[in-house]
Amino acid sequence: MDDRTDPDDLGTILSEQRRDIMAAKTLDSDLDMAFKLQMQEAMAASLALNPSLASSSSSRNSPPPSPPHDANLDLILDLAATLMLEDVERFAQEWEDHERTVSEMMKTKEDLNRRIHDQTFAADLRDVPEDYWDKHGDYYERPYCEDDSKAAAVETENLRLYCKGLVSEERVRDMKVVVAGAGIAICDPRDNLIFEARKNLEAVVDGVVLSNEASELEAIIEGLNKALTLDLKSVTFYCDDYMLYQYVTNRVRPGNSKVATLVNQVALLQRKFEYCSPSLVARTDIKFALKVAREAIVSQITWRADSSNGKSLKETCVICFEETDVAEMFSIDGCLHRYCCSCMKQHVEVKFLNGMGAQCPHEGCKNEVNIDSCAKFLAPKLVEAISQRIKESSIPVTDKVYCPNPRCSALMSKKEVLEYTKTTFVRAEQTGVRRCMKCHYYFCINCKVPWHFNMTCYDYKRSRPYPHREDQLLNSLATRKLWRQCVKCNHMVELAEGCYHITCRCGYEFCYTCGAEWKNKKATCSCRIWDEHNIIREQP
Repeated sequence: MDDRTDPDDLGTILSEQRRDIMAAKTLDSDLDMAFKLQMQEAMAASLALNPSLASSSSSRNSPPPSPPHDANLDLILDLAATLMLEDVERFAQEWEDHERTVSEMMKTKEDLNRRIHDQTFAADLRDVPEDYWDKHGDYYERPYCEDDSKAAAVETENLRLYCKGLVSEERVRDMKVVVAGAGIAICDPRDNLIFEARKNLEAVVDGVVLSNEASELEAIIEGLNKALTLDLKSVTFYCDDYMLYQYVTNRVRPGNSKVATLVNQVALLQRKFEYCSPSLVARTDIKFALKVAREAIVSQITWRADSSNGKSLKETCVICFEETDVAEMFSIDGCLHRYCCSCMKQHVEVKFLNGMGAQCPHEGCKNEVNIDSCAKFLAPKLVEAISQRIKESSIPVTDKVYCPNPRCSALMSKKEVLEYTKTTFVRAEQTGVRRCMKCHYYFCINCKVPWHFNMTCYDYKRSRPYPHREDQLLNSLATRKLWRQCVKCNHMVELAEGCYHITCRCGYEFCYTCGAEWKNKKATCSCRIWDEHNIIREQP
């Protein structure tokens, strides 16, 4: 039997209660009036039976006595009726809010089921063979059905629940404040995001700041409650804190009483699922929940202010302490710390000029700034130059190759250009031919020249020992200056001072005098290791 009350019946009951209260109030007023009339009639009858009393009364010109009346009682009855009506109105409003919440939650469930259905169908479509698709693709469909999809999505799918709690010290105008937030993300088994929610946490309770562990546990509790509200039967919840994982798997007992209470709440919520298990992941894998948790933090440190364009949200940059439009704030990928575009522009440019990669300015944060996302405040040419610098530093010296086309000179790694050439040239690895990934220019990886068709590298070098005039000039200069060329990367090395043991930028070690290789920090030749003219400097 369904214990729930139909909304129409509840509305009827509330209307009847209001009517009964008003009727009772009216009845009380009518009874009071009737009592007064009866008393007046009784007084009139008494005077009619005793004329002497009437004459004496008229001689004194005094009105007949009025019936006893308690004014306090009327006030109490009016107050009681008013309070009862307020209770009825409040209950009606609460019921209406409850019905609206249930309706919104049903819509959320329906949307969740539909998203899971669409994601599953999209994954199945990717696995359909091309020949089958060519024949039956026009008729391949899987309509969404509420009744069927609800069972398939919610009751059979093991969904992923990502939870993240953050506690952060932020600046709001001239004040430092501590704020906390929780982010929840629900993904399907293929890690496609299908639901997200956030919650502002109470960062300071009785003067005590919420700990990071407590905020993480509160986020897990919020996430599990959301999953139960959505009628999920099987979930795996993920966290990125190792100690927290030890707590929720009962491998370590928390030393803090509040943390222990929260861990107990997590255990109680786990029992309400058919399957619910924790899992430990890296912070990069919890990016959906981290982003939502950071949004919860930002929502607590922004405020509305008047501007030339009307009302706009403002936020304080913790570097320059200026009040900045939220649209002009830059969020760093990974950690999601936020700074104004002006400060970030100076930060990235200074790091680039010093030959360093830009990291998050937040103290202790090691997240790298994604240069592609800096196009919001950097010039396009500067973004391209920094990206090129980062690519150069990420490729080992021995693996670098530049396109010999003077109009291109694109930087590539030997491995990636080989894989790219294999898609258009069959014997690329054996012949040494490569194709530029930018200008699609064919060149020889060994000779560093345009591809020499119908000619081996040996024959080409014999016929053209110096394919470029600049190479001949360089070799002549190197011979005159006694420079040595690294046999591994062909980089020219000049000994300005020090011993004859050379370590090239590619890591190759050799003797500067004869070019013989050094192995295990020991020379393989009998040349002198040093010359005093290169070691001892004359004092001016």
